Amino acid sequence: MEMQQFHYDNKIVRNFIYASIVFGVVGMLVGLLLAFLFMFPNLTNGVSFLSFGRLRPLHTNAVIFAFVGNAMFAGVYYSMQRLLKARMFSDVLSKIHFWGWQLIIVAAAITLPLGYTTSKEYAELEWPIDIAIALIWVVFGINMIGTIIKRRERHIYVAIWFYIATFVTVAVLHIFNSLELPVAGLKSYSVYAGVQDALVQWWYGHNAVAFFLTTPFLGMMYYFVPKAANRPVYSYRLSIIHFWSLIFIYIWAGPHHLLYSALPDWAQNLGVVFSVMLIAPSWGGMINGLLTLRGVWDKVRTDAVLKFFVVAITGYGMATFEGPMLSLKNVNAIAHFTDWIIAHVHVGALAWNGFLSFGMFYWLVPRLTKTKLFSEKLANFHFWIGTLGIIFYALPMYVSGFTQASLWKQFKPDGSALQYGNFLETVTQLMPMYWMRAIGGTLYLIGVFVLVYNIVMTVRRGAAVADDFAEAPALAPISPNRLKGESWHAWLERKPVKFSLYTTLAILIGGVVQILPTIFVESNIPTIAAVKPYTPLELEGRDLYIREGCVSCHSQLIRPFRSEVERYGDYSKSGEYVYDHPFLWGSKRTGPDLHREGVTGKPFNGGRPDVWHFNHMYDPQSISSGSIMPRYQWLIHDKLDTHLTQKKMEAMVSLGVPYSPEDIANAPQHMEAQAKKIEASLMKDSQIQKSFGAETNVPLKDREIIALIAYLQRLGTDTAAKPKP
Repeated sequence: MEMQQFHYDNKIVRNFIYASIVFGVVGMLVGLLLAFLFMFPNLTNGVSFLSFGRLRPLHTNAVIFAFVGNAMFAGVYYSMQRLLKARMFSDVLSKIHFWGWQLIIVAAAITLPLGYTTSKEYAELEWPIDIAIALIWVVFGINMIGTIIKRRERHIYVAIWFYIATFVTVAVLHIFNSLELPVAGLKSYSVYAGVQDALVQWWYGHNAVAFFLTTPFLGMMYYFVPKAANRPVYSYRLSIIHFWSLIFIYIWAGPHHLLYSALPDWAQNLGVVFSVMLIAPSWGGMINGLLTLRGVWDKVRTDAVLKFFVVAITGYGMATFEGPMLSLKNVNAIAHFTDWIIAHVHVGALAWNGFLSFGMFYWLVPRLTKTKLFSEKLANFHFWIGTLGIIFYALPMYVSGFTQASLWKQFKPDGSALQYGNFLETVTQLMPMYWMRAIGGTLYLIGVFVLVYNIVMTVRRGAAVADDFAEAPALAPISPNRLKGESWHAWLERKPVKFSLYTTLAILIGGVVQILPTIFVESNIPTIAAVKPYTPLELEGRDLYIREGCVSCHSQLIRPFRSEVERYGDYSKSGEYVYDHPFLWGSKRTGPDLHREGVTGKPFNGGRPDVWHFNHMYDPQSISSGSIMPRYQWLIHDKLDTHLTQKKMEAMVSLGVPYSPEDIANAPQHMEAQAKKIEASLMKDSQIQKSFGAETNVPLKDREIIALIAYLQRLGTDTAAKPKP
């Protein structure tokens, strides 16, 4: 049989590894800064682009798409070439993919701190960057599919199955969740509203975790763990069951992020059922990975790479047991909105994604540079300090989550009122846990710096090989029909186009069944006649709320629990959100829920006065001693930009919000009148009049704080019940 000679492209793999390490350090440094902002809320005082609300999405995007994303591409490009016995389809496409992805990351690092955000979790980037992501993802897909087609290995290995599922599903998720109507170069509104937007977002959000952070890493596990252990995968049959059941079931589980919300009950219950089912395929993958190490456990004691892989797979097992458990309604009622969710997410991110990436880097770099790892002892030190970091991070957050839930729900012995009626009382109890989290994050980051040193020294003493020589026989023709004795799946494995089509079908079913009825069947979202569109000033205030990332700490969703109704007011109804583009339900309560802020804000019955909001934004600690909310003083000094207001209203009309032509034409006058009322109420306060009344260069009525106050005072007023006598 004639052998064909060719070269593997190592340069693209090396580039992605270096990018992953650099952005990993940056993303984790930002995360550590955020952890310390809980103890020192004014650490970045006065610098708007370093405020918590703006940095939080930068941290999540940097870790998910820059650190983990680049690590994923490195693993995919390395393993795919060797599994398919072929160089990547196009070196040009590989370079476009690499540099395009890095430019997207840089664009995110610039725009997010400047406040250009859609506010949708893990999808905060604005529409031009979304388009760029879609184009670069297609480049990656063409390169991958082209390589599969020109392969010299007939059957596509299990790792490739997961890479195909990743490409197909992330493309579908990103495109449908990012459907938005542009208003300006870096401003858009989601085409979905309220409940529909929430469902589409968490269909995307949950499955972004599934198909960006899980399936490609499972593919890499199926390649790198057997390679590092020098053992075959434990069970081929189990891998088939694992793959097809995982991709079919995972896509249904998104609604478990919205339990006890305004989402229709049938959609919530579907999410619960499939989430519980998800534990079987997830643990099937974990078992397949761990049992691959049969016979080499003695090697785990000394080999740092295998140590990282073992903890990574164990972390995957823990996170995928906890996920279905958190989807049970009685558990979700306790955990949702608390730090328990933060612990859950970071077990997956730090252990599963982080440790699998680190193990892969330690295994790959010596092979790419034709040398040995500079220091096995440093790699082992990194493993142990990183493991300690995960423990010191996760355990305090579990304790913090349980503490939050119990304090939020606790009533006085006679049942007459909440034991901790002031939300701040529940925050001050958590400070020791936040200190422990910061210590854990510091330990984990020290481990990453050790990796950087170890990798740099390994590269310096090695010799990089950009093109790795290989040879393999050409793919011989074979009947397209099933051969005698050939299993159905073995036949499918040599049909990559059919395989991709079946994969697409498997992931589309769940999304279609859940999302289409919620969008097209009106009975899912009963309308409420009292709910009116936001005034022009309130619309601008809502955009400021989005810009500052307030949704990162404050929810706007009151669940039907006695404790929440007692604390915040009547529970939230689906019809209240029909004009919300995007929805702002949030996923974490570092501060109290704000959905009834305009009518039931404590301690003022009937809402807080304008002056309270003004002072609270200027200096939260002066209003609430011990508050961990940062100051937003630039909102008081900066002038409100209204040049897009009418365009924003026109965009809302296109999305179904009933502004009349007169409403849009008279928007400037309406804003002026509403702003003057708020200004007049503020000027009754002698301190505000003394401090801000003299600044004639920007009248108080024209500043951003006025619009934000207008929005906060609007919340809950549409469906406000008459006060009790």
